[in-house]
Amino acid sequence: MQEAPLAISRSAVAENKIEAPAREFLTFRLGLESYGIEILKVQEIRGYETPTSIANEPEFIKGVINLRGIIVPVLDLRIKFRLNQAGYDEFTVVIILNVAGRVVGVVVDAVSDVLTLAVDRIRPTPEFASATFDATYITGLATVDDRMLILLDIERLMTGADMALVDGAVH
Repeated sequence: MQEAPLAISRSAVAENKIEAPAREFLTFRLGLESYGIEILKVQEIRGYETPTSIANEPEFIKGVINLRGIIVPVLDLRIKFRLNQAGYDEFTVVIILNVAGRVVGVVVDAVSDVLTLAVDRIRPTPEFASATFDATYITGLATVDDRMLILLDIERLMTGADMALVDGAVH
């Protein structure tokens, strides 16, 4: 079930006329950056296990795992975001997500914590002039303890045409 968009203006929140609703995010690390996804999309967090490779899949799709009888595609967000390749270690985890009616796993360097952010603490994503950079899956930015947190619309990211998860997904 999708939530209705918020109809509260930022100016009304800033003037303390309305208390800003809060949203919860699971935060995680990819390389040196911190990211957040809505906690409602997260099904579970698992330690990394090497997935079974599938021939001819894009490089960022690491393969599939069997999760209690469900075959789950596993994607490495570090590769998808073209970050420096990090090694798989004891901190590497797979976040199991439920997006667009599908169960999908994403590999991240480490899970940090769950944060509750008021809407007024989330800043809009800056517009980029480059046609080679698609920022539509970034819903905003927040500063938490002197670090920038990049908030992802994980559903939009996972259902993008280049992800091969909607029509050609393993299920």
